[in-house]
Amino acid sequence: MHARLRDRTLEELYQRAVVARAEFPALAPPYPKLPESLVTSGFERGTALNVDLFFEFLRSGVAPTPEDTAEVVQIALSRIRDGETLEEVLGRYSLGAELIWSRVRETSHGPERELLDDAAITLLRYITLITTRIATACVQRAHDPRWELLERRRAIADALLTGRDPVEWAGEPAVAVPDAFLLAAFRLGTGHGADTAELRHRIEAIPGVFLRLDSGGWTALLPLQPGDDGGTATLAALTARLPGAGRLALGQSAQTESTTTSPAPFWVGVATAASRAQIPEVFAEARTLAELGRCLGRPHPICRRPDLMFEYTVAAGGSARAGLAAVLEPLDTQAVLTETLDVFVDTGFNQLATARLLNVHRNTVTYRLARVYELTGLDPHRPTDAMTLSAARIARRLETACFAP
Repeated sequence: MHARLRDRTLEELYQRAVVARAEFPALAPPYPKLPESLVTSGFERGTALNVDLFFEFLRSGVAPTPEDTAEVVQIALSRIRDGETLEEVLGRYSLGAELIWSRVRETSHGPERELLDDAAITLLRYITLITTRIATACVQRAHDPRWELLERRRAIADALLTGRDPVEWAGEPAVAVPDAFLLAAFRLGTGHGADTAELRHRIEAIPGVFLRLDSGGWTALLPLQPGDDGGTATLAALTARLPGAGRLALGQSAQTESTTTSPAPFWVGVATAASRAQIPEVFAEARTLAELGRCLGRPHPICRRPDLMFEYTVAAGGSARAGLAAVLEPLDTQAVLTETLDVFVDTGFNQLATARLLNVHRNTVTYRLARVYELTGLDPHRPTDAMTLSAARIARRLETACFAP
């Protein structure tokens, strides 16, 4: 093939591969052990790097150097460090190559198809080179004492959170396990993979912290010094690690929060365990608080029980929560009434403010709230009924917004 035609054909194929690579993160199965929000940015970045590196290899005939692939290797090592298996991580390369290759080939004809067929050996060489470098780096890292210490700290975190005493490390000088902790359960929003990955590394760098990842996010156990109740210095150390959230976390008033409508990119449920025996129970509380923040789309990232007492009581109601959520079933087909009730509650039961926000006459709000009364039997203007409707709204959102304490 003529050099100029080959270059033009390669550029066309590359552009199609760019389109195909954007589909891969959505089509690939999720990592079994890691929350999607934590790995999204790295996954997208790794896919883009691999497509660029492969096509440069195809253009020049020169294999990428270790320096060229350093970032790709580090992304893969991060996934393994987070708890995924080497087999799972390496399997993404074969899967991604097959998907992108097939997508590009489906729309190729003539010279493009011929060039793709000739490039199959180059693709095989590239995949072999990348996976070998990742596996080699993983083996080298496994012999790093710091890696071993990290694995040990994860095992201790798992033991503490599940109620087991990590006695096997009692005499380990490198790992001090205190009796009291501030527990911080993180739950992640969507579309903020880069921010949350950076956040996790910040939290992991707190001296003495124990970290455990799960399918929803991760939990940090921050050691408490004698006399620290978790409400001052330790909480300040935690919030200082939250990118752009310190100001909110350390004293945003309820009134200020109510005027902020954008959900936080992540939520942190915090609670204090005064002894190791309390950790499993406190862990459950911290997870519930974090899930409340996530499911309710709370704009404030720090979620503490004193600030969410009403919502926490509803969330902890168990079977009663489902019955409370059913109160609003008569409004399922009444989108306008539901919206009006939502705004009415969110404005502190202020009918005039509701009318302004909905851009309707106040009498219209009066009529709609009267219809809510007719359908549910609860009068939004009566304090006790208004509280029941407010609780029912929370219960409904928790029941339908994947609440999983």
